Amino acid sequence: MCKFFNWILNKNKQSFKEDKTIMKKFLIIGLGNFGEKYQNTRHNIGFKILDFFASKENIVFETVKLADKAEYKLKGRTFIFLKPNTYMNLSGKAVKYWLDKEKIPIENLLIITDDLNLPFGTVRLKTKGSDGGHNGLKDIQEKLNTSKYNRFRFGISDDFGKGRQIDYVLGQWSDEENKKLEERLSKSVEIIKSFGLSGMNNTMNGFNGK
Repeated sequence: MCKFFNWILNKNKQSFKEDKTIMKKFLIIGLGNFGEKYQNTRHNIGFKILDFFASKENIVFETVKLADKAEYKLKGRTFIFLKPNTYMNLSGKAVKYWLDKEKIPIENLLIITDDLNLPFGTVRLKTKGSDGGHNGLKDIQEKLNTSKYNRFRFGISDDFGKGRQIDYVLGQWSDEENKKLEERLSKSVEIIKSFGLSGMNNTMNGFNGK
């Protein structure tokens, strides 16, 4: 009988350790389209932020199922960076697969995406909301069957003429935007670290609108 209770106790301890490990893992997904022609486009800001982070911290992406993936460790937390290679409109497939595979709770998921409705470089963090007409977010919402997931929206502004939206979002950054971009990318790195270390609510309070 004692052996049985010891077995149960050890099993519970192991489960508790696994739960604590899972809670310290974060899935950070930058949305974008793969291929050189999309590399420096406004729509690919999710990829660009993760690439900037990787260059600053000397981490390397490797190609895995449905994505390019990298890992970064900070103060006992593990950040898993993912750039889906499914193209923007099918991003949900990669998000769902890697959430399940890494056993990461949805509250530890952060989706980085562009937003036409925000001025250039403005950031807005939210814990839920509509897809706002963004096809990548729409697919994620369908695959996860919920709109309650963390998103980090990076403003690209709506400075385009009538009927020119696609050309604009798939266009290159202007010279003026490029001059300001590095500071905004550095701020984005701070946001990602804060998300893992301080939680979403503190990160929203500290960075929204800045």
